[in-house]
Amino acid sequence: MNKDNAKAKYTHLIKEEAIRLGFDYCGIAKADFLEDEAPRLEKWLLNNMHGKMVYMENHFDKRLDPRLLVDDAKSVVSLLLNYYPSQQQNEDAYKISKYAYGRDYHLVIKEKLKDLLSFIKENIGEVNGRAFVDSAPVLDKVWAAKAGLGWIGKNSNLLNKNIGSFFFIAELIIDLELDYDASVHDYCGTCTRCIDACPTDAIISPFVVDGSKCISYFTIELRDAIPIEVKDKFDDWAFGCDICQDVCPWNRFSKPNKTPEFIADDNMLSMNKQEWEEITEDVFNKIFANSPLKRTGYKGLKRNLEFLKKSS
Repeated sequence: MNKDNAKAKYTHLIKEEAIRLGFDYCGIAKADFLEDEAPRLEKWLLNNMHGKMVYMENHFDKRLDPRLLVDDAKSVVSLLLNYYPSQQQNEDAYKISKYAYGRDYHLVIKEKLKDLLSFIKENIGEVNGRAFVDSAPVLDKVWAAKAGLGWIGKNSNLLNKNIGSFFFIAELIIDLELDYDASVHDYCGTCTRCIDACPTDAIISPFVVDGSKCISYFTIELRDAIPIEVKDKFDDWAFGCDICQDVCPWNRFSKPNKTPEFIADDNMLSMNKQEWEEITEDVFNKIFANSPLKRTGYKGLKRNLEFLKKSS
């Protein structure tokens, strides 16, 4: 088998197995230095748009070059997994970002990536690589866009014409040369709904989000007290925020996910504001044992709820 035929065969095998494992889309880009992203990332950090997320300052070079994460890396395999829920929360409830309705996605996706990497080694040969799900310095949206899985919208989320933006992004970085996908056109056009809808003005200009102004940052990442100047701007969001995605016209194509682990807990869906306010640590640990809400923890959630109560 010549080199081109081998690349085509291996590319097809990997994409086919990714879909079999439950991923919605799989695209592949050449592992290379992200030349265009370097000045953008540097400017974003210099302007302190990462707030107290000091980890964003680490591994600057690795964020821009996957070959520093995997020796002799040739390909970045990007994968999308839909998390859009089939049911919504009680209307009289503090709001939780849709990605947190089910089981912690890190656990679910890491398992699928491990299976995909094992499949590659078993069916192709000695391939070295690493799996990434939000857990290392990888610019996942950039790589997914380079792999043709969508374009980065004005709210800085990856948008896909067929399923919108309610999906997780994951990567395999491997030392195997494959056929690479072409990037797709930007279909945001003149639309500014996400910018207009953001209550904290976190989207400071098209495609630039000041992370330190985002409701998700305040309710998840920030460990200090929430600043008083954003009082009355949270619209009952207690963990994360979906506003810029909810208003995006492309999300009219969102479809309920088919991943059993992402099915929402009925107890969480039915909770009203009073039940959220009265939740005990034991109940929190029971309902959210394997949930992304563990990131903010019981104390963080109670802080958020107290802030919202004072704002109402």
